Amino acid sequence: MSKESILIIEDESDILELTRYNLSKEGYNVTGAASGEDGLKLARINHPDLIILDLMLPGIDGLSACKLLKNDPKTSDIPVMMLTAKVEESDVVSGLELGADDYVTKPFSPKVLIARVRTILRRKTKEPVDQDKPLQIHDLLIHPGRHEVMVNDKPLNLTLTEFKILHFLARQPGWVFTRYQIVDGIHGEDYAVTDRAIDVQIVGLRKKMGTNGKYIETVRGVGYRFKD
Repeated sequence: MSKESILIIEDESDILELTRYNLSKEGYNVTGAASGEDGLKLARINHPDLIILDLMLPGIDGLSACKLLKNDPKTSDIPVMMLTAKVEESDVVSGLELGADDYVTKPFSPKVLIARVRTILRRKTKEPVDQDKPLQIHDLLIHPGRHEVMVNDKPLNLTLTEFKILHFLARQPGWVFTRYQIVDGIHGEDYAVTDRAIDVQIVGLRKKMGTNGKYIETVRGVGYRFKD
């Protein structure tokens, strides 16, 4: 069975070759580009299954490249994983807001990188989620149509917003979402609520979930994700 194709856009040759080597060992078809300009050209020509994109690139930087990729109909559907050595959390948030799917901070373990790659590619091949279908994850049974959550056959008394947040996160376990993405996901764009209001809702939700509240992880400076 043929493996998926991956494009790495990274200007540091040692990191590019190390990443290429480890992914090739796993059977992926890997190509590389040392600049944002070259990476964008290869993405449009080859349409890879995944792009691993460094944020600090010469010329077109990673955030600009991500924006161009997501705004181009030819490449907008390609998942993007960001590589970042920056300590500024705002860069990660900006990348996720632009449409990136995940991020890895340098220095990174090849095993962690490969696991993240597998997860993204597995999600990409999944059939679209039926948003009205009951969802079983960990000890939770979520009924979207009923707006009901059961834990070991016992109902949780959640507000509508708490339910929407839980369902939104649990539908895509492992994904990191910024606060604004959660607001957009549960209320729609341009909804008049501050992103910090999500923090208040999460606190209440975790409290009601008891020990299951541990499945909602805080990603410091970025947002939240549901443990898979």
